Amino acid sequence: MPAISNIISSTVSSRVADPRLMFSAGSRQAGVQIRHSPRAKLMRLRIDPRTGDVLLTVPRRVSTRRALAWAAGQRSWIEAALAAMPEGTPVMPGMTVPLYGEPHRLDWLEGAPRTVRLEPGRIILGGPLDMLPTRLLRWLQGHARALLTEETREFALRAGVEVPRVGVGDPVSRWGSCSAQGSIRYSWRLILAPDFVRRATVAHEVAHRVHLNHGRQFHALVARLLGEDPAPARAWLRRNGASMHRFGRV
Repeated sequence: MPAISNIISSTVSSRVADPRLMFSAGSRQAGVQIRHSPRAKLMRLRIDPRTGDVLLTVPRRVSTRRALAWAAGQRSWIEAALAAMPEGTPVMPGMTVPLYGEPHRLDWLEGAPRTVRLEPGRIILGGPLDMLPTRLLRWLQGHARALLTEETREFALRAGVEVPRVGVGDPVSRWGSCSAQGSIRYSWRLILAPDFVRRATVAHEVAHRVHLNHGRQFHALVARLLGEDPAPARAWLRRNGASMHRFGRV
């Protein structure tokens, strides 16, 4: 039986769900997104922790028809996994925002400025209530971009390398990535993780400017840049990554 995973393999890319096969569990409905991979030897099912979509990775020579038939045979497992998924965490006044991994109360005041004000343990903003989620998420993304850019420059200086560009997005499968050209891109959701987790991710990506692999020298460089063992940060992401993906989603 397939094993549910909250960490999606980097071989799985976002695809439109195939309308020929749908699954349901309560109010949840999900389609299958198929990814043909030249490296896959067996068919593998995973559940996207962000969207709840069913992700199916299949060897390149396996037809879509055969892949869908196999996935249909796993219906009981898939629908049980969907039913077991926690609900999203929509943005609303009074909620707790785990900024830097620390609880911050979201205080909405209708007459307050629309610009976000950050205080110890509080995030304060005003404006129309229906625009609250959009404004908060936009602020979190911008704050993440600024902080991750600053920390990337810090670690790049230690490593003696240059990083031409730093950006943020909302990927499913990776917390960070480094291109062959040296640009680094992060998940903005790292702003919801503790400092040691975020900084370990930055050290990891900067180390790829020296070693474009995950060999022994690469891991030694990550630890040297960080000044500590990055293993606890990786373990934290494995335990808490799914909840970070659910934040801000209905």
